[in-house]
Amino acid sequence: MAGNPAVISSPQKDIGLSTQEANRRLQTFGPNSAIDVEESTWRLLWAKFLAPIPCLLEGAIVLQIILGEYIEASLIAVLLIFNATLGFFQESRARATLEALRKRLALKTTALRDGAWTILSAEKLVPGDIIKLSLGSVVAADVRLKSGSVLLDQSMLTGESLPVEAGPGHDTYAGALIRRGEAVAEVTATDHATKFGKTAELVRTAHNASSQQQAIFRVVLYLAITNGIFAVALIGYSIFLKLSVEEILPLGLIAVLASVPVALPATFTLAAANSAQKLAKTGVLPARLSAVDEAATMNVLCVDKTGTLTQNELAIAKVVPFDGYDENSVLGLARLASSDGGLDPIDAAVRGSARPAPAGLRLERFTPFDPNTKMAQAMVLDSSGSQRTIIKGRLFLRGKSQPLHTARH
Repeated sequence: MAGNPAVISSPQKDIGLSTQEANRRLQTFGPNSAIDVEESTWRLLWAKFLAPIPCLLEGAIVLQIILGEYIEASLIAVLLIFNATLGFFQESRARATLEALRKRLALKTTALRDGAWTILSAEKLVPGDIIKLSLGSVVAADVRLKSGSVLLDQSMLTGESLPVEAGPGHDTYAGALIRRGEAVAEVTATDHATKFGKTAELVRTAHNASSQQQAIFRVVLYLAITNGIFAVALIGYSIFLKLSVEEILPLGLIAVLASVPVALPATFTLAAANSAQKLAKTGVLPARLSAVDEAATMNVLCVDKTGTLTQNELAIAKVVPFDGYDENSVLGLARLASSDGGLDPIDAAVRGSARPAPAGLRLERFTPFDPNTKMAQAMVLDSSGSQRTIIKGRLFLRGKSQPLHTARH
Protein backbone atom coordinates (compact mmCIF):
# COMPACT_ATOMS: atom_id res chain seq x y z
CA MET A 1 0.00 0.00 0.00
CA ALA A 2 1.67 3.22 -1.13
CA GLY A 3 1.57 6.22 1.15
CA ASN A 4 1.65 9.92 0.39
CA PRO A 5 4.71 12.00 1.25
CA ALA A 6 4.46 14.80 3.75
CA VAL A 7 5.30 17.44 1.15
CA ILE A 8 4.10 17.38 -2.46
CA SER A 9 5.37 19.95 -4.89
CA SER A 10 2.50 22.03 -6.22
CA PRO A 11 1.89 22.29 -9.94
CA GLN A 12 2.60 25.52 -11.74
CA LYS A 13 -0.04 28.20 -11.36
CA ASP A 14 -3.04 27.85 -13.67
CA ILE A 15 -1.45 24.91 -15.51
CA GLY A 16 -1.98 21.96 -13.21
CA LEU A 17 -0.08 18.73 -13.50
CA SER A 18 1.11 17.50 -16.84
CA THR A 19 -0.20 14.16 -18.04
CA GLN A 20 3.28 12.68 -17.75
CA GLU A 21 3.71 13.87 -14.16
CA ALA A 22 0.20 12.72 -13.22
CA ASN A 23 0.91 9.23 -14.60
CA ARG A 24 4.20 9.11 -12.68
CA ARG A 25 2.45 10.01 -9.43
CA LEU A 26 -0.32 7.52 -10.18
CA GLN A 27 2.32 4.79 -10.41
CA THR A 28 3.85 6.00 -7.13
CA PHE A 29 0.73 6.44 -5.02
CA GLY A 30 -1.66 4.03 -6.73
CA PRO A 31 -5.27 4.65 -7.77
CA ASN A 32 -7.51 6.74 -5.53
CA SER A 33 -9.82 3.88 -4.58
CA ALA A 34 -9.33 3.33 -0.84
CA ILE A 35 -13.08 3.31 -0.22
CA ASP A 36 -13.54 0.21 -2.39
CA VAL A 37 -11.10 -2.33 -0.98
CA GLU A 38 -11.32 -5.69 -2.71
CA GLU A 39 -9.63 -9.02 -2.16
CA SER A 40 -8.88 -11.62 -4.82
CA THR A 41 -11.47 -14.33 -5.46
CA TRP A 42 -9.03 -17.12 -4.63
CA ARG A 43 -8.06 -15.47 -1.38
CA LEU A 44 -11.71 -15.16 -0.35
CA LEU A 45 -12.36 -18.80 -1.24
CA TRP A 46 -9.25 -19.98 0.57
CA ALA A 47 -10.35 -18.08 3.68
CA LYS A 48 -13.47 -20.25 3.82
CA PHE A 49 -11.23 -23.22 4.61
CA LEU A 50 -9.02 -21.41 7.13
CA ALA A 51 -11.72 -20.16 9.51
CA PRO A 52 -11.87 -21.80 12.97
CA ILE A 53 -14.94 -23.96 12.25
CA PRO A 54 -13.63 -25.38 8.94
CA CYS A 55 -10.38 -26.16 10.75
CA LEU A 56 -12.37 -28.28 13.20
CA LEU A 57 -13.90 -30.19 10.31
CA GLU A 58 -10.49 -30.62 8.72
CA GLY A 59 -9.24 -32.02 12.03
CA ALA A 60 -12.18 -34.42 12.05
CA ILE A 61 -11.26 -35.60 8.54
CA VAL A 62 -7.70 -36.33 9.69
CA LEU A 63 -8.96 -38.29 12.70
CA GLN A 64 -11.30 -40.35 10.48
CA ILE A 65 -8.43 -41.16 8.13
CA ILE A 66 -6.28 -42.22 11.10
CA LEU A 67 -9.08 -44.52 12.21
CA GLY A 68 -9.35 -45.89 8.69
CA GLU A 69 -12.90 -44.60 8.28
CA TYR A 70 -12.49 -43.33 4.72
CA ILE A 71 -16.20 -43.14 3.89
CA GLU A 72 -16.90 -41.03 6.99
CA ALA A 73 -13.90 -38.81 6.13
CA SER A 74 -15.30 -38.34 2.62
CA LEU A 75 -18.72 -37.35 3.97
CA ILE A 76 -17.18 -34.74 6.27
CA ALA A 77 -15.10 -33.45 3.34
CA VAL A 78 -18.28 -33.10 1.26
CA LEU A 79 -19.93 -31.14 4.09
CA LEU A 80 -16.83 -28.93 4.39
CA ILE A 81 -16.76 -28.16 0.66
CA PHE A 82 -20.54 -27.61 0.55
CA ASN A 83 -20.38 -25.21 3.48
CA ALA A 84 -17.51 -23.19 1.95
CA THR A 85 -19.03 -23.16 -1.55
CA LEU A 86 -22.46 -22.03 -0.38
CA GLY A 87 -21.06 -19.19 1.71
CA PHE A 88 -18.67 -18.12 -1.05
CA PHE A 89 -21.39 -18.22 -3.73
CA GLN A 90 -23.86 -16.17 -1.67
CA GLU A 91 -21.28 -13.54 -0.72
CA SER A 92 -19.94 -13.40 -4.30
CA ARG A 93 -23.41 -12.53 -5.60
CA ALA A 94 -23.69 -9.74 -3.05
CA ARG A 95 -20.23 -8.41 -3.96
CA ALA A 96 -21.06 -8.54 -7.67
CA THR A 97 -24.22 -6.51 -7.07
CA LEU A 98 -22.34 -3.97 -4.99
CA GLU A 99 -19.58 -3.75 -7.60
CA ALA A 100 -22.12 -3.10 -10.38
CA LEU A 101 -23.70 -0.39 -8.25
CA ARG A 102 -20.30 1.10 -7.50
CA LYS A 103 -19.44 1.30 -11.20
CA ARG A 104 -22.75 3.02 -11.96
CA LEU A 105 -22.09 5.54 -9.22
CA ALA A 106 -18.38 5.97 -9.97
CA LEU A 107 -17.21 9.44 -9.00
CA LYS A 108 -16.11 11.88 -11.66
CA THR A 109 -14.16 15.04 -10.97
CA THR A 110 -12.90 18.04 -12.91
CA ALA A 111 -9.11 18.38 -12.74
CA LEU A 112 -6.66 20.83 -14.25
CA ARG A 113 -4.29 18.88 -16.47
CA ASP A 114 -1.89 20.36 -19.03
CA GLY A 115 -3.47 23.79 -18.54
CA ALA A 116 -7.03 22.62 -19.35
CA TRP A 117 -9.93 21.47 -17.20
CA THR A 118 -10.61 17.78 -17.84
CA ILE A 119 -13.27 15.42 -16.47
CA LEU A 120 -11.51 12.44 -14.90
CA SER A 121 -12.45 9.36 -12.94
CA ALA A 122 -11.79 9.97 -9.24
CA GLU A 123 -9.50 6.93 -9.25
CA LYS A 124 -7.01 8.85 -11.42
CA LEU A 125 -6.53 11.71 -8.97
CA VAL A 126 -3.07 12.09 -7.48
CA PRO A 127 -1.60 14.35 -4.77
CA GLY A 128 -0.90 17.78 -6.24
CA ASP A 129 -3.83 17.73 -8.69
CA ILE A 130 -5.89 20.91 -8.95
CA ILE A 131 -9.61 20.11 -8.96
CA LYS A 132 -12.83 22.07 -9.15
CA LEU A 133 -15.53 21.61 -6.51
CA SER A 134 -19.04 22.57 -7.55
CA LEU A 135 -22.63 22.27 -6.37
CA GLY A 136 -23.73 18.67 -5.81
CA SER A 137 -20.31 17.09 -6.27
CA VAL A 138 -18.64 14.74 -3.80
CA VAL A 139 -15.09 15.54 -2.70
CA ALA A 140 -13.10 12.64 -4.12
CA ALA A 141 -9.91 13.06 -2.07
CA ASP A 142 -8.52 15.06 0.82
CA VAL A 143 -8.03 18.60 -0.48
CA ARG A 144 -7.06 22.12 0.60
CA LEU A 145 -9.13 24.96 -0.87
CA LYS A 146 -7.16 27.49 -2.92
CA SER A 147 -9.93 29.87 -4.00
CA GLY A 148 -13.68 30.29 -3.88
CA SER A 149 -16.07 29.28 -1.11
CA VAL A 150 -18.36 26.30 -0.62
CA LEU A 151 -20.86 24.95 1.86
CA LEU A 152 -19.67 21.49 2.92
CA ASP A 153 -21.88 18.70 4.19
CA GLN A 154 -19.54 16.48 6.21
CA SER A 155 -22.23 14.51 8.02
CA MET A 156 -20.97 11.24 6.54
CA LEU A 157 -17.64 11.84 8.28
CA THR A 158 -18.57 13.78 11.41
CA GLY A 159 -22.28 13.09 11.97
CA GLU A 160 -23.00 16.82 12.16
CA SER A 161 -26.25 17.77 10.45
CA LEU A 162 -25.36 21.41 9.77
CA PRO A 163 -22.96 22.04 6.87
CA VAL A 164 -19.92 24.29 7.32
CA GLU A 165 -18.64 27.20 5.27
CA ALA A 166 -15.19 26.68 3.76
CA GLY A 167 -12.90 29.14 2.04
CA PRO A 168 -9.25 29.38 0.92
CA GLY A 169 -6.89 27.45 3.19
CA HIS A 170 -9.63 25.18 4.56
CA ASP A 171 -8.90 21.44 4.57
CA THR A 172 -11.73 19.10 3.66
CA TYR A 173 -11.84 15.38 3.29
CA ALA A 174 -12.95 12.70 0.87
CA GLY A 175 -16.65 11.95 1.12
CA ALA A 176 -17.85 15.49 1.87
CA LEU A 177 -20.71 16.82 -0.27
CA ILE A 178 -20.76 20.31 -1.81
CA ARG A 179 -24.11 21.87 -0.90
CA ARG A 180 -23.49 25.31 -2.37
CA GLY A 181 -20.84 27.40 -4.10
CA GLU A 182 -17.79 26.62 -6.17
CA ALA A 183 -14.11 26.42 -5.33
CA VAL A 184 -10.73 25.33 -6.64
CA ALA A 185 -8.72 23.00 -4.43
CA GLU A 186 -5.43 21.09 -4.40
CA VAL A 187 -5.39 17.38 -3.63
CA THR A 188 -3.32 16.67 -0.51
CA ALA A 189 -3.94 12.94 -0.04
CA THR A 190 -5.46 10.05 -1.97
CA ASP A 191 -6.13 6.36 -1.52
CA HIS A 192 -5.47 4.98 1.99
CA ALA A 193 -3.78 8.22 3.09
CA THR A 194 -7.13 10.06 3.18
CA LYS A 195 -9.08 10.32 6.42
CA PHE A 196 -11.84 8.20 4.89
CA GLY A 197 -9.32 5.69 3.56
CA LYS A 198 -7.66 5.27 6.95
CA THR A 199 -11.04 4.67 8.56
CA ALA A 200 -12.01 2.17 5.84
CA GLU A 201 -8.71 0.34 6.32
CA LEU A 202 -9.28 0.06 10.08
CA VAL A 203 -12.72 -1.43 9.44
CA ARG A 204 -11.38 -3.82 6.80
CA THR A 205 -8.56 -5.14 8.99
CA ALA A 206 -10.68 -5.48 12.14
CA HIS A 207 -11.35 -9.15 12.84
CA ASN A 208 -13.66 -10.54 15.47
CA ALA A 209 -15.18 -13.96 15.93
CA SER A 210 -18.76 -13.78 14.70
CA SER A 211 -21.64 -14.70 16.98
CA GLN A 212 -22.16 -17.79 14.79
CA GLN A 213 -18.59 -18.94 15.43
CA GLN A 214 -18.98 -18.24 19.13
CA ALA A 215 -22.19 -20.30 19.25
CA ILE A 216 -20.52 -23.25 17.52
CA PHE A 217 -17.52 -22.96 19.83
CA ARG A 218 -19.84 -23.10 22.84
CA VAL A 219 -21.45 -26.27 21.47
CA VAL A 220 -18.01 -27.77 20.83
CA LEU A 221 -16.88 -26.78 24.34
CA TYR A 222 -19.89 -28.43 26.00
CA LEU A 223 -19.44 -31.55 23.88
CA ALA A 224 -15.71 -31.63 24.60
CA ILE A 225 -16.28 -31.40 28.35
CA THR A 226 -18.97 -34.08 28.30
CA ASN A 227 -17.09 -36.38 25.96
CA GLY A 228 -13.87 -35.70 27.82
CA ILE A 229 -15.41 -37.04 31.02
CA PHE A 230 -16.69 -40.10 29.22
CA ALA A 231 -13.36 -40.55 27.42
CA VAL A 232 -11.40 -40.47 30.68
CA ALA A 233 -13.81 -42.96 32.22
CA LEU A 234 -13.68 -45.14 29.11
CA ILE A 235 -9.89 -45.12 28.91
CA GLY A 236 -9.66 -45.78 32.64
CA TYR A 237 -12.01 -48.74 32.31
CA SER A 238 -10.03 -49.97 29.29
CA ILE A 239 -6.83 -49.86 31.34
CA PHE A 240 -8.63 -51.70 34.14
CA LEU A 241 -9.51 -54.40 31.60
CA LYS A 242 -5.83 -54.41 30.54
CA LEU A 243 -6.60 -53.66 26.89
CA SER A 244 -3.66 -52.95 24.58
CA VAL A 245 -2.66 -49.44 23.45
CA GLU A 246 -3.74 -50.29 19.90
CA GLU A 247 -7.24 -50.97 21.22
CA ILE A 248 -7.40 -47.96 23.57
CA LEU A 249 -6.19 -45.36 21.02
CA PRO A 250 -9.19 -45.71 18.63
CA LEU A 251 -11.55 -45.30 21.59
CA GLY A 252 -9.87 -42.03 22.53
CA LEU A 253 -9.94 -40.75 18.94
CA ILE A 254 -13.63 -41.60 18.64
CA ALA A 255 -14.35 -39.64 21.83
CA VAL A 256 -12.48 -36.62 20.43
CA LEU A 257 -14.25 -36.91 17.09
CA ALA A 258 -17.63 -36.92 18.81
CA SER A 259 -16.86 -33.39 20.08
CA VAL A 260 -16.91 -31.98 16.51
CA PRO A 261 -20.44 -31.17 15.22
CA VAL A 262 -19.67 -31.88 11.58
CA ALA A 263 -23.12 -30.90 10.23
CA LEU A 264 -23.66 -27.81 12.39
CA PRO A 265 -21.64 -25.32 10.26
CA ALA A 266 -23.54 -26.35 7.11
CA THR A 267 -26.83 -25.92 8.98
CA PHE A 268 -25.85 -22.41 10.06
CA THR A 269 -24.72 -21.51 6.55
CA LEU A 270 -27.98 -22.74 4.98
CA ALA A 271 -30.04 -20.78 7.49
CA ALA A 272 -27.97 -17.62 6.91
CA ALA A 273 -28.19 -17.98 3.11
CA ASN A 274 -31.96 -18.39 3.30
CA SER A 275 -32.22 -15.29 5.52
CA ALA A 276 -29.98 -13.31 3.15
CA GLN A 277 -32.26 -14.14 0.21
CA LYS A 278 -35.31 -13.00 2.15
CA LEU A 279 -33.55 -9.75 3.13
CA ALA A 280 -32.54 -9.16 -0.51
CA LYS A 281 -36.23 -9.20 -1.48
CA THR A 282 -36.84 -6.32 0.96
CA GLY A 283 -33.96 -4.24 -0.42
CA VAL A 284 -31.30 -5.23 2.14
CA LEU A 285 -28.11 -6.68 0.66
CA PRO A 286 -25.84 -8.45 3.22
CA ALA A 287 -22.26 -8.46 1.95
CA ARG A 288 -21.34 -11.25 4.40
CA LEU A 289 -23.53 -14.11 5.57
CA SER A 290 -22.35 -13.62 9.15
CA ALA A 291 -23.84 -10.10 9.08
CA VAL A 292 -27.35 -11.60 9.10
CA ASP A 293 -26.69 -13.44 12.35
CA GLU A 294 -24.84 -10.46 13.84
CA ALA A 295 -27.85 -8.20 13.26
CA ALA A 296 -30.23 -10.77 14.74
CA THR A 297 -28.21 -11.14 17.96
CA MET A 298 -27.90 -7.42 18.80
CA ASN A 299 -29.17 -6.41 22.24
CA VAL A 300 -28.18 -2.72 22.12
CA LEU A 301 -27.72 -0.66 18.95
CA CYS A 302 -25.66 2.52 19.34
CA VAL A 303 -26.09 5.12 16.59
CA ASP A 304 -24.97 8.68 16.02
CA LYS A 305 -27.44 11.50 16.40
CA THR A 306 -28.17 12.75 12.88
CA GLY A 307 -28.75 11.10 9.56
CA THR A 308 -29.21 7.64 11.11
CA LEU A 309 -32.44 7.92 13.04
CA THR A 310 -33.44 11.08 11.19
CA GLN A 311 -33.47 12.13 7.55
CA ASN A 312 -30.53 14.53 8.02
CA GLU A 313 -32.66 17.39 6.71
CA LEU A 314 -33.49 20.73 8.27
CA ALA A 315 -37.13 21.74 8.63
CA ILE A 316 -38.92 24.85 9.86
CA ALA A 317 -40.49 23.99 13.20
CA LYS A 318 -41.91 27.36 14.28
CA VAL A 319 -42.30 30.90 12.93
CA VAL A 320 -42.44 33.91 15.27
CA PRO A 321 -43.60 36.87 13.13
CA PHE A 322 -43.09 40.52 14.03
CA ASP A 323 -46.03 42.88 14.44
CA GLY A 324 -47.90 43.40 11.19
CA TYR A 325 -46.96 39.99 9.80
CA ASP A 326 -48.35 36.50 10.18
CA GLU A 327 -46.78 33.08 9.66
CA ASN A 328 -47.95 32.73 6.06
CA SER A 329 -46.60 36.12 5.01
CA VAL A 330 -43.21 35.47 6.66
CA LEU A 331 -42.88 32.09 4.89
CA GLY A 332 -43.99 33.67 1.60
CA LEU A 333 -41.33 36.41 1.91
CA ALA A 334 -38.70 33.83 2.90
CA ARG A 335 -39.55 31.85 -0.22
CA LEU A 336 -38.84 34.88 -2.39
CA ALA A 337 -35.39 35.13 -0.74
CA SER A 338 -34.59 31.46 -1.38
CA SER A 339 -33.25 29.71 -4.45
CA ASP A 340 -35.60 27.69 -6.66
CA GLY A 341 -33.28 24.68 -6.59
CA GLY A 342 -29.90 23.54 -5.33
CA LEU A 343 -28.77 21.72 -2.21
CA ASP A 344 -28.64 24.57 0.31
CA PRO A 345 -30.32 22.93 3.35
CA ILE A 346 -31.93 26.15 4.61
CA ASP A 347 -33.33 27.07 1.21
CA ALA A 348 -34.66 23.50 0.94
CA ALA A 349 -36.33 23.83 4.35
CA VAL A 350 -37.97 27.09 3.28
CA ARG A 351 -39.16 25.55 0.02
CA GLY A 352 -40.63 22.64 1.96
CA SER A 353 -42.73 24.98 4.12
CA ALA A 354 -43.34 27.67 1.50
CA ARG A 355 -46.52 29.71 1.35
CA PRO A 356 -47.67 31.93 -1.53
CA ALA A 357 -45.93 35.31 -1.56
CA PRO A 358 -48.02 38.26 -0.30
CA ALA A 359 -50.28 39.64 -3.01
CA GLY A 360 -48.85 42.45 -5.10
CA LEU A 361 -45.18 41.53 -4.77
CA ARG A 362 -43.14 40.78 -7.89
CA LEU A 363 -39.59 39.44 -7.76
CA GLU A 364 -37.11 41.62 -9.64
CA ARG A 365 -33.74 40.20 -8.60
CA PHE A 366 -32.52 37.40 -6.36
CA THR A 367 -29.01 37.26 -4.85
CA PRO A 368 -28.01 33.78 -3.57
CA PHE A 369 -26.53 33.33 -0.12
CA ASP A 370 -23.09 34.93 0.13
CA PRO A 371 -20.80 33.43 2.82
CA ASN A 372 -19.06 36.80 3.19
CA THR A 373 -22.20 38.80 3.98
CA LYS A 374 -23.94 35.78 5.53
CA MET A 375 -27.25 36.48 3.81
CA ALA A 376 -29.40 35.99 0.73
CA GLN A 377 -31.66 38.75 -0.53
CA ALA A 378 -34.42 39.43 -2.98
CA MET A 379 -35.44 42.77 -4.57
CA VAL A 380 -39.20 42.96 -5.13
CA LEU A 381 -41.69 45.54 -6.36
CA ASP A 382 -44.99 46.04 -4.56
CA SER A 383 -48.30 47.02 -6.13
CA SER A 384 -47.40 50.71 -5.94
CA GLY A 385 -44.12 50.20 -7.78
CA SER A 386 -41.98 50.76 -4.70
CA GLN A 387 -38.90 48.64 -4.31
CA ARG A 388 -38.54 46.47 -1.23
CA THR A 389 -35.65 44.30 -0.04
CA ILE A 390 -36.15 40.91 1.60
CA ILE A 391 -33.14 39.62 3.56
CA LYS A 392 -32.72 36.08 4.80
CA GLY A 393 -29.77 35.53 7.08
CA ARG A 394 -27.78 38.27 8.82
CA LEU A 395 -29.81 41.32 9.82
CA PHE A 396 -28.60 44.89 9.31
CA LEU A 397 -29.34 47.36 12.08
CA ARG A 398 -28.24 51.01 12.06
CA GLY A 399 -25.73 50.45 9.31
CA LYS A 400 -23.95 47.62 11.12
CA SER A 401 -24.45 43.95 10.54
CA GLN A 402 -25.83 42.13 13.55
CA PRO A 403 -26.19 38.36 13.51
CA LEU A 404 -29.77 37.30 13.97
CA HIS A 405 -29.33 33.65 14.92
CA THR A 406 -32.97 32.74 14.52
CA ALA A 407 -33.23 34.24 11.05
CA ARG A 408 -31.75 31.20 9.36
CA HIS A 409 -33.49 28.48 11.38
